[in-house]
Order: sequence, then structure tokens, then C-alpha cells
Amino acid sequence: MDIYASDDEKGEAIKSWWRENGRSVITGVVLGGAVIFGGRYWINYQQVKTEQAAAMYQQVQMNISEADLTAAEDLTQELMQSHSSTPYAAFATLELAAEQMRNDQAAAALEYLQWTADKATLTGQKDLARLRMARVLVDQGEYEKALELTQQTVSEAFTSLFAELEGDIYLAQEDKQQAYEAYRNAISSMDVDDPRKTLLEMKRDDVAVINEG
Repeated sequence: MDIYASDDEKGEAIKSWWRENGRSVITGVVLGGAVIFGGRYWINYQQVKTEQAAAMYQQVQMNISEADLTAAEDLTQELMQSHSSTPYAAFATLELAAEQMRNDQAAAALEYLQWTADKATLTGQKDLARLRMARVLVDQGEYEKALELTQQTVSEAFTSLFAELEGDIYLAQEDKQQAYEAYRNAISSMDVDDPRKTLLEMKRDDVAVINEG
């Protein structure tokens, strides 16, 4: 638009521009509003689902504390099916699996742990599930399957835990040299002030003494 045009000319220019572009402006405003509204609706919807999942998870915990595993399983299944995108579904499966192990239901526990390893939204939940699966498999004498799981860690926080378990597995297989290397790797990946360090150093030194003998 010419800034030196008269007021009438400016008015006509604005009318002309509006006739040519008004529809697209209105469409843009409407679409923009729809996007904003849709975004807010989606956020609110996700918040509601998360709150529902949190409440259900608390109920699972309560059912477990009351030894009502049937109710805990029913709610956990609902979380797995309807709220799998929230971390509360994996929290529930992890807790239920732990309770099943305490009740000598290893097969059922492994199923929930496998679901967690595959479907959990948080990396730490996936690694915790794999770690617990590996420990169950060790108890069952499935050492090779357990070793495979120790190689699948993703988060640094679990590196030393998986390496320690790897050492325990090799020791159970009487492969003391490999156990020594695994314990040493576990120690090297730990923080200096990690409270588990003393125990791991004892494990490493015990294997070293055996090797020297």
C-alpha cells in the first residue's frame, strides 16, 4: 500500500485487499483457534488420563498390601490396555510382578516383566524390568537367557547393576575369570560414593583369590 495515498484511496485499498484476502485471513484465524483449542483439549485429556491412571495405580498398591492379587491383576490389566502410554501402567506391572515372585508365581511375573520391557514409556522402567527378568531366569537356571538380558541395558544408571548380575551369572557357571571381569566393569561404572561399591569389591577380590589359587 502506498503510504502517500489519500485517506479515501487508503480506504479503497484496504477494502480491495480485504476482498482478495479476507477469506484466507478468516480461515487462518479459525484454523488457528481450532489448533489452540485442540491442543488444549488434548493436554486436558492427557492430564485426565494420567490422573485416572495414577489413582488406579494407587489402588493396585492397596490391593497388593491387602493380599488381594485378583483385584490387583484386574486393575493392572486395565492399566495395560487403557493407560499404557502413562508410566503408571509400568509401575503397576513391576509391583505386581514383584508380588507374584514373592508368591512363587515366576511364570506370571515374567509375563508382566516382559510387557514392561516392551511397552514401558520410561527407559528406567524398561531396564528395571530386564534386570528383574534376568534375576528370575538365574533362579530358574536359565543362565544364557539371563546373560542376553544383561547386554540390553540402555540407561547408564543400570550399567553397574547389569554388570554385577553378569558377574553373578558367570560365577554360578563357575567361569571365574569372566566373573572377575564383570565385577571389575561394574565397579568402574559406579560413582565413587556408591554404597554398593564395597560389596562389589569384595565379590571381585573373592574371585581374584580363587583365580590365583
